[in-house]
Amino acid sequence: MENPYAAPTATITAPITSSAPLTWKQILFSFEGRIPRRIFWGYTLLSMGIGWGAFFVMSLILPQMLLFALGAIAYIAILWAGLALSAKRWHDRDKAATWILIAFIPIVGGIWSFVECGCLRGTEGANKYGGDPT
Repeated sequence: MENPYAAPTATITAPITSSAPLTWKQILFSFEGRIPRRIFWGYTLLSMGIGWGAFFVMSLILPQMLLFALGAIAYIAILWAGLALSAKRWHDRDKAATWILIAFIPIVGGIWSFVECGCLRGTEGANKYGGDPT
């Protein structure tokens, strides 16, 4: 017979110590996981460079209406990728992705978001969003 006065027992699982590297599709299109600053800045600058370069080349070749339509589609894709990158950086800082909305506060929000996502190191070790990506 089991002792009714015994302390309860529980199974304790080990914390996540490392995570598998994300693929480029997961980095650009998924809102789950964590990424370090170097990946955030690399993909951000790469997408900006490709976006501006493609727009410049297409503006020389395509008629204005077609350029507008293709530009709108490209803008949506780049916006989605930017939101996914920012969400992962907020996760790396151990904050919910809804912190992206702080950027809508004039002046202060943009500065806050830049400092948090672009300049500060993420949480050391595992957090509730995954293992340490560095």
